[in-house]
Formats: sequence, structure tokens, C-alpha cells
Amino acid sequence: MSSLQISASFCSSCSSSSIKKVNAAINVPKLPQVRFSLPKIPPTTTKLVQEVNRSIDTIIPSRIDVPTSTEISDDGYSKATIKLYAILEAVSDRVEMHNNMCEQRNNWNTLLLNSLNMITLTASTMVGLNTAIDNSALNLSSTVLFSAATGMLLIMNKIQPSQLAEEQRNATRLFKHLQTEIQTTLAIGNPNEEDVNSAMEKVLALDKAYPLPLLGAMLEKFPSKYEPAVWWPKTNTNEFQTQALRSEKKTNNGWTPELETEMWQILEVMKRKDIEDYDRLGNLALKVNKTLAKLGPLLTGIAALGSALGSHGSSWSGIVAAGAGSLAASTNALEHGGQVGMVFEMYRNCGGFFKLLQETIEATLEEKDREKRENGELFEIKLAMKLGRSVSQLRQLASKFAAYDSEGIGMDEFASKLF
Repeated sequence: MSSLQISASFCSSCSSSSIKKVNAAINVPKLPQVRFSLPKIPPTTTKLVQEVNRSIDTIIPSRIDVPTSTEISDDGYSKATIKLYAILEAVSDRVEMHNNMCEQRNNWNTLLLNSLNMITLTASTMVGLNTAIDNSALNLSSTVLFSAATGMLLIMNKIQPSQLAEEQRNATRLFKHLQTEIQTTLAIGNPNEEDVNSAMEKVLALDKAYPLPLLGAMLEKFPSKYEPAVWWPKTNTNEFQTQALRSEKKTNNGWTPELETEMWQILEVMKRKDIEDYDRLGNLALKVNKTLAKLGPLLTGIAALGSALGSHGSSWSGIVAAGAGSLAASTNALEHGGQVGMVFEMYRNCGGFFKLLQETIEATLEEKDREKRENGELFEIKLAMKLGRSVSQLRQLASKFAAYDSEGIGMDEFASKLF
């Protein structure tokens, strides 16, 4: 049969009969099954994973306590956490403010010192020339310049810009330290109202110890005697206390009679060596600063008076004025160029550092309940780092003090190796 006939017969069958469904099946050859075998986990690895899980389950509940529903705000954070973040923002702002004020007051010291020395030396030169040519204009100008230098020097010696700059440097450092403490508390987790109140008290104590304004709040630059700086609240002298210590309870909390004796011996070394030495140096710097602060305006005042008398033809008054002006420039360079006020403030800050350590050790050892203290081993490590020593060096220092008599007479080593 031809192809034409096959097509005709197929079309005729389609037209004569109803359309029927045609089911076609395509047979695909089956693919071979491939089996993958996973390596078996060694039993040691399984045990390690189980131990890690058990450690996490035991550590996390001891470090972080879930706050109760009454302490959680709408956004899921505890109210104490939100308050600490607010205090942290204020502390960060204070760091920036004190840093800016430090730069400003350091510029004051440089600019005022340069201006005063230029005025004083210029006036001295005019007086010297006036003795030779007897010019009334030079005489009047030198008198005005000496008088202006006296007034400016009185103001500069009153505020002590170098000492103001050092106060702001210390405040910046201490606020940064407080900022780190708050961040550590937040990182440990679950702060409480006691942490909030402690942070607030520390901020206010620092504000009082290192005020920003000059009028009405400036610290006394020439006190009657040397006193260490105090920047911590009296109600909370335990600088080393942290939340991380309370998570693990030990017998006696790491304290032993030997460790307590060691702390008392270190405290005695600080009292008899470091604290006494900074008390002596602080009083010495205070006396030198007072003397120079009085001597500078006195010399410029004498120079102004001698310059005014030089208009009457007295050569001796001109010589006195020129000599007093030169000495005044030298005195100002020694006082403000040498930053004697800054040195005094540095001694005040160092004395405050040792006073804080003293109060911290005494407050810790006077607490009879050892479980309420900070962990003894950690306390020893922190004290050693504060003094720039290792733990073994700290123990050697205590043993060295014990080798001397009860007064520690003859001991030539200081407790601190930092300053």
C-alpha cells in the first residue's frame, strides 16, 4: 500500500469515528542505585561535643540570670540595662568634653606664657634704651607694658593653666576607665539597680573632683597643705569588685590567712614608702609653686614702678626696672614653662591612687565574711597589676617587708614600680 493510501484511510477513520484518547507510555531505562556511606563520628568526638554542651548548660545559668518579668521593658531589655546604657552615653560625652577642655587649657598656658615673656622682655628693652636716650615715649610704653604684664600674670598665676590641663587629663583617663567598667558590666550581663547606683555615684564623684567650669567651681590651686585627690564615692571604695567573681563559690572564696597577711604587709609598704614619699614631694611642689607665683608679679610690679620713676632722669630706676623685668621673664618661664602647677597636680593624682588602694585593701580585709569579699586570688592579681608587678614579685615584696622589723625601717623598695 502506498503512502497516499495510508493517509487517506487514516483521515477517513478520524472523520467517521469519534475522537478517542490515546495513552502513550515512554519506557526509560532505570538508573543504577548508588549508595553513599558517611564516615562514622569517632566516639571521642561525640564525647567532646557532649562535654561542651554540658559545660555550656552549667556555665550560662551561673553567669546570667534571667530577669523577672517586672524588670523587663517593652523592648526586651531589663530596666537596669537601659539605665546603664544612658549613664554610659553621659560618660562618653564627659570624656569628649574633658579632652577638649584639656587641649584648650594647654593652649592657654602656651599662649599666655609666650605673650607674657614677649611683653616683659620688650618692656625691659625699652627701659634699657630709655636710660641711654631719655625718650618719654619709650618710658611711657615700658611702664604700660610692665603694668599689663603684672595684671596678666596675677590672673595666670591664679588659675594655673598647666594645672587645669593636668586636671582634665586625669579626668579624661578616669572617665575612660569608668566607661570600660560599665561596658564590662553590660557584657557580663544582667546588671541590677546596685550597679546603676554605683555607676551614678562614680560619675558624680568624678564631676566633683574635676569640675569643668572655672568660676565658682575651680579647685583651690594653692591649698594650705598637700591633700591627695579623691575621685571615688566614699560609700563604694572597693574598686576591684566585679560581677564576674560572684558566679563561682569556693571555700573561703580564695582567701587564706597567708594571703591576708600578705595584703596587710603590702599595705604597710605603701604607707611607709609610697604614700609618705608623695606626701613629701607634693608639699615641696606646692611650696615652690607658691613662691614662684608670688615672685613673678612682684618683679613685674617693681619693674613697672622703676620704669615710671625713670621718667624723672634717674638711671638707677631704669636699671632696676630692666633687671626686674628680666628676672620676671625667667621666673615665668620656670613656673609656667616648667609647669610646676602640673607637677603638683600629678602628685595629687598619684597620692589619690595610693589612697584608693589603701581604702580598698582595708575595706576588703575588714569584711569578716569572706564570701562577701572579692575572690582572693583575683584580688591579688589586680593589686599586682596596679602596682606594676607580677604575683610572685608582690609576694617577694611582702616577704622582704616581713624580714625587717615591724616598722619596716631600712627597707629601700617601694610598692609601686609604675610611678
